[in-house]
Amino acid sequence: MRTALRHPGELAVRRRAGVDADDWGSAGTRPEIPPVAAGFLAAQRMLLIGATGRDGRPWATLLTGPAGFARAVDDRTVVIDAVPGGHDPLAGLAEGEIGMLAVEPHTRRRMRVNGTVRRDGGRLTIRTEQTYANCPKYIQSRTVTGEVAGPSAGASVTGALTAGHRAWIEAADTFFVATRATGFGADLSHRGGAPGFVRVTGERRLVWPDYAGNAMFMTLGNLELDDACGLLFLDWEGGDALHLTGRARVEWDPGDVPGAQRLVAFDVERAVHVRGASPLRWTFERHSRFNPPVRPALGTDPAGPGEAEPEERGDIR
Repeated sequence: MRTALRHPGELAVRRRAGVDADDWGSAGTRPEIPPVAAGFLAAQRMLLIGATGRDGRPWATLLTGPAGFARAVDDRTVVIDAVPGGHDPLAGLAEGEIGMLAVEPHTRRRMRVNGTVRRDGGRLTIRTEQTYANCPKYIQSRTVTGEVAGPSAGASVTGALTAGHRAWIEAADTFFVATRATGFGADLSHRGGAPGFVRVTGERRLVWPDYAGNAMFMTLGNLELDDACGLLFLDWEGGDALHLTGRARVEWDPGDVPGAQRLVAFDVERAVHVRGASPLRWTFERHSRFNPPVRPALGTDPAGPGEAEPEERGDIR
């Protein structure tokens, strides 16, 4: 992965979107981890990662541990005292390209790291190539209020979405996207909105709106070069994880979807539902005030009254 290179997929998406910023996105990141970002990382109890599994497919998953289980040991190296295991589709991850997201839902802060990873026993070591922060838009506020000990309770693998999966996805206000592009590495990104912002249109298809963001287009840029991607939906209260892998494409006409600048359609190739994937139990607090309304409740405020989060809150530099 070469950070200084301009990413042709990102350039193509920005030009299609009418954004004139050739040195933005991947080209504008840096490999070093700033001290404030290192401190933020050390406080986290959950990380999201995206990588290619042993099956050659991209997957997104989560890692958890006590505060300090992930730490920057120098300005280009992150060590994580956890590995995907059990029924996780990234179990057996040994080395390769990786995207990582550290998100703190109760403060709506997040940092992203892309680089290469190797496994040493029960530990992952990441060599950073891109380190950067994102704004707090579309992050819902949640707090860890419990923890359950014990291994995963099992998993089910299907080639299509079950009725339970469809209901889960259509009630979700958050999911995570893993993408990759040969020569430009892997990436793991967050997507959020009001419940119902992701629509299931068939047993193998779902569609989500692409809202106004930071115009880096790192997810869409990778999809421009490689349409394979992985999605992760979490059951925040119960600890289950729904991992999807498949193909995605951008639909540039957003139709009448509120707040959408474009749509992304995803075709499921495999779904892995891991029960008890996370020991952490989260309590919902409130939705982001930036969430656009979702039809049919057009004109309502999904954040509810009293939300007054400032635009710049949660940035990490």
